[in-house]
Amino acid sequence: MDYLTTNKTAWDARTRVHLTSDFYDVAGFLRGNTSLREIELSELDVAGKSLLHLQCHFGLDTLSWARMGAKVLGVDLSEVAIDEAQKLAQQTQLSAEFICSDVYSVASKIEPQDIVFTSYGAIVWLPDLTLWAQTVAACLKPGGQFYMAEFHPVQQLFDGYSYFNRGEPDIELEGTYTENAGDDQQTLMCWSHSLSEVINALLQAGLVLEFFHEFDFSPYNCFEGLEAQADGRYVLTHQGQNVPLVYSISARKPA
Repeated sequence: MDYLTTNKTAWDARTRVHLTSDFYDVAGFLRGNTSLREIELSELDVAGKSLLHLQCHFGLDTLSWARMGAKVLGVDLSEVAIDEAQKLAQQTQLSAEFICSDVYSVASKIEPQDIVFTSYGAIVWLPDLTLWAQTVAACLKPGGQFYMAEFHPVQQLFDGYSYFNRGEPDIELEGTYTENAGDDQQTLMCWSHSLSEVINALLQAGLVLEFFHEFDFSPYNCFEGLEAQADGRYVLTHQGQNVPLVYSISARKPA
């Protein structure tokens, strides 16, 4: 089974559902709301910089960075998602470029950027993090910054997945994570990636780690068993202790 074709078909279908979901709140975005969350907003400065958003879905975060002064380029595997991102850019009159591409092919299609950004549920769709990190490095200008905020792999254990990459993908038939999912299901292929795998891939690609942070909350209500907090965060407890749910990394390409 070809993972690119399989996952592209699934994300084409998911995009159509996500556009009308409360989870993504496109109407709120069009009124001027940001889709970005407190972690990345507090850790990444994009004003006046060029930014490549890998696995951008239908562009809400990409365009939110554009509103904050970045010159943005979004990349996604799904043609449906890229078409919708371009429509949103036109509706909001935000300057943005979107291209349809798999992650591993993107470096040959673009100019190096000041920032490469990725976030929340992105890398599980990639089988090879060594090639991913090499792609990130190739897409950065000398001195450029890579930043990611991602769901913590420890959480996957509570959903019955491996913490470590087993080489072979998990192949499942499942619905999407938004509240309007209905009964539609798609076949998906994904891989687990431990923290050490992520960090070592970036280091081996020649990037210099600036920080690594872990968070005991999720900004999204997207897992089973999460408890809402008054501040808009969601937590998962195990034997009375908060489970790590998100981590962030900043790394820089040497000048």
